[in-house]
Amino acid sequence: MKVDVLIIGAGGAGLYAALSAAKETKGLNVAVMSKIYPTRSHTGAAQGGINAALANVDPSDNESAHTFDTIKGSDYLADQKAVKYMCYEAPRIVREMEHMGVPFSRINNGKIAQRPFGGASKDRTCYSADKMGHVMLHTLYEQCLKNEVNFLNEWFFLNIAHDGERVQGVSAINIATGETQFIKAKSVILATGGHSRMYWGYTSNALGCTGDGTAAALRAGVPLKDMEFLQFHPTGLRKSAILVTEAARGEGGHLKNNLGERFMSKYAPSKMELGPRDLVSRSIMQEIREGRGFKDEEGREFVHLDLTHLGAKKIKERLPQIRELAIDFEGIDPIETPIPIKPTAHYAMGGIDTNLKCETNIEGLYAAGESQCVSVHGSNRLGGNSLLDIVVFGHVAGLEAVRYAEGVDFAKGGEEILQKDKKMIEELMNRESKETLGDLRDELGEIMFRHFGVFKNEKEMKEGYAKLKNLIERANKNLGVEDKSKVFNLDLQSTLEFFNLLELADVLAYTSLERKESRGSFYRDDYETRDDENFLYHSMVTKNSDGSFNYEKGKVDISMYEPAERVY
Repeated sequence: MKVDVLIIGAGGAGLYAALSAAKETKGLNVAVMSKIYPTRSHTGAAQGGINAALANVDPSDNESAHTFDTIKGSDYLADQKAVKYMCYEAPRIVREMEHMGVPFSRINNGKIAQRPFGGASKDRTCYSADKMGHVMLHTLYEQCLKNEVNFLNEWFFLNIAHDGERVQGVSAINIATGETQFIKAKSVILATGGHSRMYWGYTSNALGCTGDGTAAALRAGVPLKDMEFLQFHPTGLRKSAILVTEAARGEGGHLKNNLGERFMSKYAPSKMELGPRDLVSRSIMQEIREGRGFKDEEGREFVHLDLTHLGAKKIKERLPQIRELAIDFEGIDPIETPIPIKPTAHYAMGGIDTNLKCETNIEGLYAAGESQCVSVHGSNRLGGNSLLDIVVFGHVAGLEAVRYAEGVDFAKGGEEILQKDKKMIEELMNRESKETLGDLRDELGEIMFRHFGVFKNEKEMKEGYAKLKNLIERANKNLGVEDKSKVFNLDLQSTLEFFNLLELADVLAYTSLERKESRGSFYRDDYETRDDENFLYHSMVTKNSDGSFNYEKGKVDISMYEPAERVY
């Protein structure tokens, strides 16, 4: 099979890349490969909104204010020119999606409605009730079909083939047949999403968020950037960790402890519940640590997100999905009862290192979305900037990939990766399982949450890393595939996904131990302050053939704003 421009992943970044490539090209074949049907991609789970300085609600808002809020929110680790590009592109790209048919909520004059979000100085989050990602995903998929983008649905991406300089193609499993195949491509875009499923039972991420593209890039010799920065969203449901959107606080929801106090007055007196996510998550965990949380009969600790004062009309109009989730997964109606919540592993700020053109160090290989780290989020992402990031840089990646593909022929070779992957799969299929995948996944989640959670320190991280290394060794030795069939072998797929998570957890743990400071989402009890003198850098990791890591320090662009104390 030959494809001119191949996009791996069918979420917002992949679909926008495909759409932009299809509109730009003059006759090249543009295809999207996805392990699930596109409209089931994790972008559909995004609830609250997308940021753009439209100034529809607050006339004083502008792109410069959005840029500064994002840089400040990142705790000054974001690359500032990249942030400026994203924020200045935001109004154009949101209006472009509006013209495609995205059904935004409206204010009385008919303009796109905007709500306040955490860490923002203005009301700039555009929304569609609490289903922004869902409506974006469906609209983009429709537009891709209209523009004759080809889809390889239910294909599981394995590895990148390259000759040391140029991309040659990828290997993948056709899930419907079980056949492992090589797809030759002139250019490849990795848009495979995040990897927070390494926290397994403590994450808002869908089951498929296993960092497949990020792990493949690591194996291909592409540097991963800032992997220690993984964001905990403050409000996940107590039992399932499913997300309760920041819009619930943007619409006026209160966080309360077991004394009935709105405790954010102690931690962010000016912003209260709309402080940045890292600060609000730490504040919730601090309340629980000091005995002011609630505890249920199964020992789960939590605080309350109280929406009852908003009234039934506002909740039904602005937060209908949140009400539905609370009823289905907690058995409570937020119109009448506060929602029990706790922080949940939510978003990877780190990922595949790219420049502003979404280019990696391999010619013809690009990345976009949560799997990419162009570093617009630094050490902490602001709510509403993720949907913006994926469409802005999805658009860039699509244009750059198609322009590259139009100027080159297919690279020779690459098929040898197929034999390597077939051998790897055969070994897994033939190996006797001495441990179960489910148990190992749960163990991984426990290690990551207990040792690399909201609060960290040297002793606990070293203990956790030792446990993780032991888990990796046991998985490589004892984990096989029990289902020996070929057609829709989800046991094989889940096992391969688990190995991807292990590779990325290894990098996250390694880089966490290297960073001896607290910055944004990364908080250490033993190094409680930010240290710009020694740690204002991007951590860059590549993997050696023996499994060891090379660790380098990448320069942070602070050309616009000097780092300052972050106060809310």
